[in-house]
Amino acid sequence: MNTTGSYPRVRVEGNGRGVVSQAGSVLLVETVRKSGLDTTLSAALQRWRKPRAVHDPGKILLDMALAVALGGDCLADVAMLRAEPAVFGPVASDPTVSRLVDALAAAGPRALAAIRRARADVRCRVWRLAGDAAPDADGDVIVDIDGVLVLAHSEKEHAAKTWKKTFGHHPLFAFVDHGPGGSGEPVAGLLRPGNAGSNTAADHIEAARLALAQLPKKYRRGRRTLIRTDSAGGTHDFLNWLTARGRWLSYSVGMTITDAIHQAVLRIPASAWTPAVEPGGEIRDGAWVAELAGDVLTGWPKGMRLVVRKERPHPGAQLRFTDADGMRLTCFATSTTGTPIAYLELRHRQRARAEDRIRAARDTGLRNLPLHDAAQNQVWLEIVQLALDLLAWMPMLALTGPARRWEPKRMRLRLFSAAAQLVTTGRRSYLRLARHWPWTDVITGAFARLHALPDPG
Repeated sequence: MNTTGSYPRVRVEGNGRGVVSQAGSVLLVETVRKSGLDTTLSAALQRWRKPRAVHDPGKILLDMALAVALGGDCLADVAMLRAEPAVFGPVASDPTVSRLVDALAAAGPRALAAIRRARADVRCRVWRLAGDAAPDADGDVIVDIDGVLVLAHSEKEHAAKTWKKTFGHHPLFAFVDHGPGGSGEPVAGLLRPGNAGSNTAADHIEAARLALAQLPKKYRRGRRTLIRTDSAGGTHDFLNWLTARGRWLSYSVGMTITDAIHQAVLRIPASAWTPAVEPGGEIRDGAWVAELAGDVLTGWPKGMRLVVRKERPHPGAQLRFTDADGMRLTCFATSTTGTPIAYLELRHRQRARAEDRIRAARDTGLRNLPLHDAAQNQVWLEIVQLALDLLAWMPMLALTGPARRWEPKRMRLRLFSAAAQLVTTGRRSYLRLARHWPWTDVITGAFARLHALPDPG
């Protein structure tokens, strides 16, 4: 029997012309243009541009962020942009890229502050352009703070044994939650040694400072901004900082089940337990919540509420000594009043979306810190955050429906990896996407929405 196999047999040559790979990344380029990130970052880094330099430092940094957004995980991956000058323009050489990273690392806090100010300014504009799709559309902003372990496979500066008995770093990140209809965007990335403690209040305070500085000015203090953490943030110093006079931030912070809290839970009468709820308002099966009062609040900030949840553990889960009557206990503190505790518990449980943001960050340059010095890797964290900003802003401004919730890996596969034919006519260049590509309509529709946005002033 004569068979040719399951796939057609083709020949491969390397002399093609007029074809652009990663053509869908034009959505990220147009997001850069409409947000004004290119001009803002260029102005912020102007002091690091040497006389008679060909390449602008802001453009170099943005090129690195674009490369990371497209799946790159080291500085040399900027080569994928260099190969497509019709889409990305002139791209610096690898030595020029490395020299800029070294210069920014040597400048330390000055360079980091310049990059962060530029991101904050552009963020305000993007949120205004997004309108009802912006994370502050309802007048409130939720910031999630969480740690992430980044493994190291060589002796990099500040790499150390982690609490999970691995070796690497333990950065602390903060993300603005876009809610169930979107994803999230990074607003702080603090590089820490691998042996940094989870409950370090000073680090949580610094991460919160960086996060607040990224928000529009009206959200940098007051009850409209909610800081949400797991039990690592449940310390006296951190809560005292959040509630300090003149700051008055809202919070929803996990708490460790101490012996005093455990004993208080055992004294709660059955009638005081309220069924927990799901996002749609239906009752959550096998879960109840109650509010604690009395001595367990002594020494904590005024107005703090302590809410405990008991839930039947999933099959195979092992109970802890702090659990009771076969129920898994969790506890959190909040300053929010006027809301039923079942919905406060649901809001705190939705902090799990931060795990999705961390997974997306791992897929966008955070799986490995590619440089040796800690100052260089802190610059890398800023590049990763720029990439994640673009991957959050583009869907917020241009995508609709389920596509708004696509994570970076899916956007790379369906949108950015699309190839196109480059056609120049009438002094204009056009990218003609393949008609048979399943997501061509998504790409062209998104580009049309971006193109319709006003140019930055």
